[in-house]
Amino acid sequence: MLLSLAASRRVLFLGGKGGVGKTTVATATALAAADAGRRVLLVSTDPAHNLGHIWNRPIGPRAVRLAADLDALEIDPEASVRAHLDEVEGALRQLMPREMGGEIARHMRLSQDAPGMHEAALLERIAATVEQGLRDYDLIVFDTAPSGHTARLMALPELIQAWTEGMLHRQERSGRFDTALANFGRDEGLGDRIVGSAERAPAEGERRVERIRDILHRRRHRFAGLREVLRDAQRAAFVIVLTAERLPVLETVEFEAQLRGSGVQVGGLVVNRRSPGDAGEFLAARRAREEDHLAALAAALPDLPRIELPLQAGEIVGIDALRGFATQLA
Repeated sequence: MLLSLAASRRVLFLGGKGGVGKTTVATATALAAADAGRRVLLVSTDPAHNLGHIWNRPIGPRAVRLAADLDALEIDPEASVRAHLDEVEGALRQLMPREMGGEIARHMRLSQDAPGMHEAALLERIAATVEQGLRDYDLIVFDTAPSGHTARLMALPELIQAWTEGMLHRQERSGRFDTALANFGRDEGLGDRIVGSAERAPAEGERRVERIRDILHRRRHRFAGLREVLRDAQRAAFVIVLTAERLPVLETVEFEAQLRGSGVQVGGLVVNRRSPGDAGEFLAARRAREEDHLAALAAALPDLPRIELPLQAGEIVGIDALRGFATQLA
């Protein structure tokens, strides 16, 4: 199921509760797709990056080559916020009068810790990565943050696009009001007393308005593109990774409902670290409890395909171990 999705989709998200093995599954999937001849970009959005640990090498915010046809990068949320704020501050300084510089700096300092700022900045980086990645790669595999954080991110494209549409609408209404005000002044013969700055607006002011419009249109296009990708089951799939335990199963059911509410369809489930039933009394008893949890999962999500991966004897580190693990992902 998982390798089939990796062979037929352009974007693959792997998410779930923290500590269930998302990074290992995502990495093995990306490597298998690259070994099959697809150009693959593996992206970590989890603040607790583990890609470098699996590959025994540093991986940062710029794409690095891990294997033939496989590149990887780690999105740093803090760096994304700083880059986002720097871009916003630069735009504001171009748009606003020079004497507002102190106020702009104060506003940006306060904005750094504003609710939702980290999520918005991270989402913009994800949107840009998808936009560029679809041009440069055949497949993008996202190793996402734990499910609660990712569920909020998946809902944001709709909210931010609606906010941007509202800003554009207000900006267009403001422009129409300035034009109407200028025409009213002419019709009434009141000249500069009514028209004022609306009619005598300098070229610099017009450029500011155009710059605002360009920024808003760019953001609308970028988030609309991400929303379309997330909702297109032919191009993208979201796979939830979990273990056969009570809390991961309950969280998976809630996570699937949250994703569905955001218009994101779940393509399947990966149950990781299944206990063997023939390796002693202790593990047999554990497997029996796992069967009960998986029965509850099947009752709650009966239509989702599912694969189960056995508990591994050792750690999965390095390319050979990943390739061996990937043979179980079909």
